[in-house]
Amino acid sequence: MLASRNVILCADDYGLSDSVSRGIVELAEMGRLSATGAMTNMPGWQRNAAALTPLKGRISIGLHLNLTTGSPLGAMARLAPAGQFPLLEALLGMSLKGRLDQAEIAGEIARQLDAFEGAFGEAPSFIDGHQHVHVLPAVRAALFQVLRERGYAGRLWLRDPAESVFSILRRPIGRGKALLVKGFARGFAREAQAAGFAVNKGFSGFAPFDLSVSAGRIFDVAFSHLGSAPLVMCHPGYVDDELRSLDPAVESRVAELDYLKSDAFAAMLEERGIRLVPGLAQAK
Repeated sequence: MLASRNVILCADDYGLSDSVSRGIVELAEMGRLSATGAMTNMPGWQRNAAALTPLKGRISIGLHLNLTTGSPLGAMARLAPAGQFPLLEALLGMSLKGRLDQAEIAGEIARQLDAFEGAFGEAPSFIDGHQHVHVLPAVRAALFQVLRERGYAGRLWLRDPAESVFSILRRPIGRGKALLVKGFARGFAREAQAAGFAVNKGFSGFAPFDLSVSAGRIFDVAFSHLGSAPLVMCHPGYVDDELRSLDPAVESRVAELDYLKSDAFAAMLEERGIRLVPGLAQAK
């Protein structure tokens, strides 16, 4: 019998739309994921936050910091002068050119945290970023600042989306994305730990936006070559008109949802001795 491996399986984008949120709740109730991150600037967060209350203690519920989809929760003259967040490419360009205003970013991080706590009634268990924006230099500095000011050091953990080159190259899916994100995340884990925050050790789940690779194959690869405290990300959900207006990657969400609900996924976990756990304390 295989030795048990503990893994955090985190569904991103809770609150992006009602359909995505509903799918995530169904998976959590089935025990088919162990964490989810909430996009608290999106209207769907306020409508769906209460559905997570029965899941407290069963899964980790965190903030999925968002700077690229929808509107900020307050004025951002530099980043969102027209009241809409820029696309990821534009945000990356501003970051590389040193044009992100750390104080402005810190203000929006604080507002998204307030929206989480106001609707959910407690602080998040962890923080990560939509499209991994939390690791960009000016954003990570603002994040550490806000979290220290709130006394959160040692109380929540942060997602490190970097992985060893060895593990990335051994996975045949998503290598380009994984290497790119690793570059942007350089130094993040070290700085987070110096600021008093634990991070995962091992990260996977990169996948194509289309259906060129089956969901089963994607998760087969994602749950291989795991680190010492690994986290696998996923993006399951149902589809509705609200989602279609926000995100082009809709059919892949349904495919992930169907696979994670399937007997095949349960069998894969059992065959590999994998147990889904909610946090870093259990994942080690």
